[in-house]
Amino acid sequence: QAELVESGGGLVQPGGSLRLSCATSGITFSSYTMNWYRQTLGKERELVANISSTGGTTNYADFVKGRFTISRDNTKNTVYLQMNNLKPEDTAVYICNAELPYFPLTYWGQGTQVTVSS
Repeated sequence: QAELVESGGGLVQPGGSLRLSCATSGITFSSYTMNWYRQTLGKERELVANISSTGGTTNYADFVKGRFTISRDNTKNTVYLQMNNLKPEDTAVYICNAELPYFPLTYWGQGTQVTVSS
């Protein structure tokens, strides 16, 4: 079965960095657009960044531009989110998503908690 497993979350001080990973299995990884979302209690889930199936195109939400970098390794079926200069408002559950560009089929991970606090 399809499975997406996030890792790399944790507690970090403001200005610090974390690297999230999302390891996938059970899907043809190289066919999927990969997305990172985040969600905080009481707030709608928001798209943080995504990357095309080949890695040739990336997009970022305005609130992370210049600080976060999404990448993928199609030989490892894994997508990453490098988060630098973290701010308290970045605190959220970060959720990995795989989506076929032209077909209504998506898969979701369980999320990994990122907490930015001094």
